[in-house]
Amino acid sequence: MPVTKAYPFEPEEAPPEYRGIPRIDPVLCIGCGACANACPPNAVLRIDDPQNGTRRIVLDVGRCIRCARCEEVCPTGAVRLTTEFEAATDDRDDHVEVVELRLARCRGCGKYTHYTERQVEKVLSLIPRGILDFDRVREKLPLCSECKLKLTVLNATKFGEVDGL
Repeated sequence: MPVTKAYPFEPEEAPPEYRGIPRIDPVLCIGCGACANACPPNAVLRIDDPQNGTRRIVLDVGRCIRCARCEEVCPTGAVRLTTEFEAATDDRDDHVEVVELRLARCRGCGKYTHYTERQVEKVLSLIPRGILDFDRVREKLPLCSECKLKLTVLNATKFGEVDGL
């Protein structure tokens, strides 16, 4: 049995508990940005482009400290730490992973909101049927901050009229 290993000529396998390079599954990512909020070295960024209606989740593996906070806070399991440990490359772009998602449009004014279409779908899928008025929630969910404020004021005014306040 050889004492020395043939690495790097033969691949070395890391143990399953090893915290390796994180990866984002673009199919599972809803673009909530929880990973960006939890990342201590800002290896994950959430960049909104309200003019074009896009949100980009950018993972820079070169900045990552493998703390796994992104994996812990991801509500869909889209961010996973792999057992990959070899990060050497000649191209800096190999360290950057980008997931681009569409922002939802406000039902009131048509402007882009602060959340993605996938976030809206995810929230709607979590609402238990029969407990809440699903259709009413669905109508209100994709509203921008301004339209939410207007709707709140309008509803408060109606409430006051009904109670005679």
